Amino acid sequence: MNDLGTSMHSLCAELFPICRSITGSGVRKTLSIIKGHLPNLTLHEVPSGTRCFDWVVPREWNIHDAAIIDQDGKRIVDFKESNLHIVGYSIPVNKTLPLEELDQHLHSLPDQPQAIPYVTSYYHERWGFCLRHDQRMRLKPGNYKVHIDSELSDGFLTYAELLLPGASAKEVFISSYICHPSMANNELSGPVVTTFLARWLAALPARRYTYRIVLIPETIGSIVYLSRHHAAMRENIVAGFNVTCIGDDRAYSYLPSRHGATLADQAALHTLQHLHPEFKRYSFLDRGSDERQYCSPGIDLPVCSVMRTKYGQYPEYHTSLDNLDLVTPTGLFGGYDVLQKTIECIERNETLRTTVLCEPQMGRRGLYPTLSQKGSGSQARHTMNFLAYADGKRTALEIADIINVPLWELINTIERLKEEGILEVVA
Repeated sequence: MNDLGTSMHSLCAELFPICRSITGSGVRKTLSIIKGHLPNLTLHEVPSGTRCFDWVVPREWNIHDAAIIDQDGKRIVDFKESNLHIVGYSIPVNKTLPLEELDQHLHSLPDQPQAIPYVTSYYHERWGFCLRHDQRMRLKPGNYKVHIDSELSDGFLTYAELLLPGASAKEVFISSYICHPSMANNELSGPVVTTFLARWLAALPARRYTYRIVLIPETIGSIVYLSRHHAAMRENIVAGFNVTCIGDDRAYSYLPSRHGATLADQAALHTLQHLHPEFKRYSFLDRGSDERQYCSPGIDLPVCSVMRTKYGQYPEYHTSLDNLDLVTPTGLFGGYDVLQKTIECIERNETLRTTVLCEPQMGRRGLYPTLSQKGSGSQARHTMNFLAYADGKRTALEIADIINVPLWELINTIERLKEEGILEVVA
């Protein structure tokens, strides 16, 4: 089992019990733990009532306890057993009511009777509980005590940001969200894989691009962030990735940017086609996460999504079945590996040009077999094919696509050709 995958799964397990929402102490606690892995991560708080484009930052929500208590005094639905039992942003309640009335505030899944659904009501005040459907069907007529110890008050929306300077002011953008309670693939795989990607990027001896990495509440968080930074982002970002649902073992998925032909799209497709050619390709019409904001008209960022099984496409999605068994060390490492190689492709995507006319004499440089016989030139063919297209107009990634070789397998060859003076960088 890969050590990196195990470490990522351990961080998932540490974060899993925390009750997160789009605001509140659960978000702050989550980001505080992640900051232990990324000391330069900075936390920002935006006050309730702040207008961000067409939206307003809502009141902060915090919950301490919630339960449905039966006639015998037993907590039959208990927030302390699963934070999915409460409808997110439920207002405080303390009353006794008959089953017929209580049932109007209950949520379950008849098609998944063993699953607790995930339900929220951010922008309309209500309260409710979520429970397994088989448990709901066993509730007996009578009176039940309902207790929700929650707070809705003026506070803050919290997000985190990490900027890693590179040789260029042009940026690669990485975004993930930290606003769901105990769900492993839909929630925790994204920020955990992003954390470990950030650690890798921070440790690089040199970076071509600057990296802008954010951990935000989904939707309202991206809107808040864009309202503060969209002009600079639109000017500087050359590629971006929304990181979510990247921890299971079932599939690899790609959802394009709205334009569909950006550097991010090109690098993601290049990597997936070589590593996991069976990947599922979606349309931007299938969008559902923060790419909705990053790619919206007037914002127009080059952001796509590389995932394992896409949100909404696995049966455990938005239920208690999205747990630490669904997300695995191998699944997390696979998602990390794809994103890491995709970023490497962007870092190494120079425009190159040969410095000699006709084919260079490779043998005297130790780059081509000096004895010509059947099969002797096969190892050098990729090198010669690359040089054949290195005309100062095509990027390395474009050439790698043409000759059908992963760019990461060409990097050492490219560097050697530079050292020998056969290739020069145009851009």
